[in-house]
Amino acid sequence: MASYKDREAFIPYRRADIIELCIEDGHLPDSDAQKFRDFCSILVAYYHFKFHSYQERLKDNYAPFSPDAATKSRVEPTPDQLEKMETQLIDDFNTILERANYIPISKNSLKKAFEERSLISVNTEVDLNNFDELACYYRGNVYRTTQVQKLFRKVEMKINTFERVVLLIKFKNKNYFTEQGDDLEALDFQPGKTYLYFYKNIPKFDLELLFPNIKIKMTWKDRLMLIVPGIGAAVPVILKILPKLLIIVGAILFFTLGPSFIENLNVNEEDVRNIMPVLVAVLSLLIALGGFAYKQYSKYKSKHIKFRKKVTDTLFFKNMANNASVFQSLIDAAEEAECKEMILVYYHLLTSKKALTPQQLDSQIETWMDQKFDTKIDFDINGPIRNLGDIQGKLVENKKDSASKSEISLLKKDSQGNCHVLPLEKAKSLLDYVWDNIFDYT
Repeated sequence: MASYKDREAFIPYRRADIIELCIEDGHLPDSDAQKFRDFCSILVAYYHFKFHSYQERLKDNYAPFSPDAATKSRVEPTPDQLEKMETQLIDDFNTILERANYIPISKNSLKKAFEERSLISVNTEVDLNNFDELACYYRGNVYRTTQVQKLFRKVEMKINTFERVVLLIKFKNKNYFTEQGDDLEALDFQPGKTYLYFYKNIPKFDLELLFPNIKIKMTWKDRLMLIVPGIGAAVPVILKILPKLLIIVGAILFFTLGPSFIENLNVNEEDVRNIMPVLVAVLSLLIALGGFAYKQYSKYKSKHIKFRKKVTDTLFFKNMANNASVFQSLIDAAEEAECKEMILVYYHLLTSKKALTPQQLDSQIETWMDQKFDTKIDFDINGPIRNLGDIQGKLVENKKDSASKSEISLLKKDSQGNCHVLPLEKAKSLLDYVWDNIFDYT
């Protein structure tokens, strides 16, 4: 089986479209078209039921860690139970994402992404040490062209973008943040809770915007823009003030203690009496210096506000789900992905004129998607073969025959490693048996 660095396993067609694309391929007899649709329908229904149990387990294990909990707990879990629930939650979360064709982003990759420069030049910081658990996944690594402002004109730039991003973070407990000197009331998150986020179309260098503990700091450029001009403007002010400093001191003593106290300062009384022009000049320079500093600070605040708006736009317009609602989206995506893969495997084995090994089948499906629909994928052959092989049941005409029949698989391999599937009628009958016996209390 070929492996590609520039391809993903995700099939960019809806399940309903995949079914019709197989029928339109022309290798199924017209009389089998509806049978194929019926087979796909019951296969999808069966897998929808299977994934429902995953969703319920995810919801149950997430309940103690949800920051949005609106219900009361009948019995508070013990620390040991919480630890087991957290482990099961993380394991199921990772499994569902992988089954939905998502790709994990390691902590090192996240740190490198944080170091990349955003379109808005601000210094951001995300402390990964705040988390007990962190899992980040993406699907769809593409480059998109966008227009950005450069000086007085707009230029086009290609930006590395993730079409889908899923993030799970569990914050450390209150004691950790108290020891760090943080004000618990001022935090934008609840310590000890687990947050889930589901976003679309996130530039790679903007991944830090998704973290609720992001902090914004001045860049060295911002600091220099405040300090250097300030020093430059302050020097002439100081040079002008120093010669007049003695006069200013004398004026203060003259008006507060009387003329006799300025005789020892060697200050001309007439200069002291005419202090107003000096004060006006000094105050004018100080006001000019303050105005310049305020202008530079206003530029920084404007950039700060612009960045905050970008964060707000990202969190609002690109957000698809939060916390418990993320599970529903991921379960649906995993169910859709696995059903599409199984349908493609079943169709190609059903219509193939020769026996196929998993490697040959993998290559055939990738070539079919490329040549027919100009879609390059790295098909995951192992998952659908395993899933179809795990569907086992009996071919019976009525329940009386069930006891004498043995179970068979929807897909099996021969001694040479070639894959074979049941024909449509038998496949439908087997799935019907499996469906009827999901709840067997007799």
